[in-house]
This record gives sequence, C-alpha cells and structure tokens, in this order.
Amino acid sequence: MRRAYLSLGSNLEPVLHLRRAVQELQERFGDMVLSPVYRTRAVGFEGSDFLNAAAVIETQLDPVALHDWLHALEDTHQRDRSGPRFGDRTLDIDIVLFDDCVLSGPGNLRIPRPDLQHAFVLRPLADIAPDVVVPGDGRTLAQLWDIHPERDMALPTVSLDDAVGI
Repeated sequence: MRRAYLSLGSNLEPVLHLRRAVQELQERFGDMVLSPVYRTRAVGFEGSDFLNAAAVIETQLDPVALHDWLHALEDTHQRDRSGPRFGDRTLDIDIVLFDDCVLSGPGNLRIPRPDLQHAFVLRPLADIAPDVVVPGDGRTLAQLWDIHPERDMALPTVSLDDAVGI
C-alpha cells in the first residue's frame, strides 16, 4: 500500500460536498486520517469562503490512477473546469504528496503539489502529518508551517458534523 496526502476544498455548498467527498473516500479507501476543516478566503479571485481540509489515505493505485479517480469524484460533484483556473468550486481534491514521489504527469498532476505554499493546503496537512518530509525540499510539513507567513493568522475551524450550511 502507498500513502497519499490529499487537499480537499469547496466553496459552493461546501458542507454538503465535503461531507459526501469524505464518505466517498472512506468507501473507496477505508480508514483515513482527516484534518480539522478550516474556513479560508478565496485565493486568486473574489468569491465565497472555502472550507478546506486534508486527508491521508492508503491506496494501491499509482499517482496517475489516483489522480484520475479523484477527478472522476470531482465530476460526480458537478465540478466545472470550463472557467478560469481560480474560481468557485463544488469540490477540489488534489494529491499534494504521494509517498516520497516527485513527478509531473497528465492533467496538471504535480507531486509535491506547488499549492503546498498556501496556508489552506499546508496547515491541514501539518496538523495530521507534521513529521512527513516533503520530497525535494527536505523539510517536514511542521517545519514549513512554522516558517509560513500566515502561521500566526487565525484560521477558523468548522465541524462538518455540526454545520448546517455555509
């Protein structure tokens, strides 16, 4: 089994889509580690706040097959890819790290994912996998979060179990 570190986000009916995505990930991959869910501002465009989380799953899929499966999951949530790169999303799930792989693949697959520079990706991952070393960088997720410029900014958490709607 291989370990994948995922970033999850949504700003269109985010509670609904993240709840369902977590359930679908559990159905496909079994037990997983899920971070707290954070409310963050949209990055790169003016839009509704996002709910962001991270998950660690175990899989027998290779990175490209997992990437394809995650895209299909996004599609079941009516993910619209016709607009600009930065825009509203029903569901966005990216592979941020995959074991100790460094690769570029089809469909914007980049591991480690460059979005690791953003607090909405790094903070949830550092919460659940602080000692994981980022391939090609040599620092742990906790070390990267400790020096992140948004380290001291409050990121409010949201419970998907208690949230009715955002």
